[in-house]
Amino acid sequence: MTNIYDSAYDLEKAIRESEEFQGLKQAYETVMADESAKTMFENFRTTQIELQEKQMQGQEISEEEVEQAKKVVELVQQHPDISNLMEQEQRLNVLINDVSKIITKPLEELYGAPEEQ
Repeated sequence: MTNIYDSAYDLEKAIRESEEFQGLKQAYETVMADESAKTMFENFRTTQIELQEKQMQGQEISEEEVEQAKKVVELVQQHPDISNLMEQEQRLNVLINDVSKIITKPLEELYGAPEEQ
């Protein structure tokens, strides 16, 4: 019988070696090497995390916070290196979601797809 943990570590290695991860890693290093891009990206991440935490705690997000977040997003999207980083992250997320669907296929087959019930 296959050791599931060995397979998981093989999958981790494959993800690290994938074109998607390598592209994300290069894009991240490019942003971190540019002080203004790094600061802008860190501000974006901080804003994103703060809003997610408020949502998870069931707190109301004010209109002012929403507007500020939109401004931060618009600003980072205009920076070509940060925009590329976000695109590379999205590519890796697609890969991981595809792998997740494959991994959970036995459960889906066992319980059936929601639309089949």
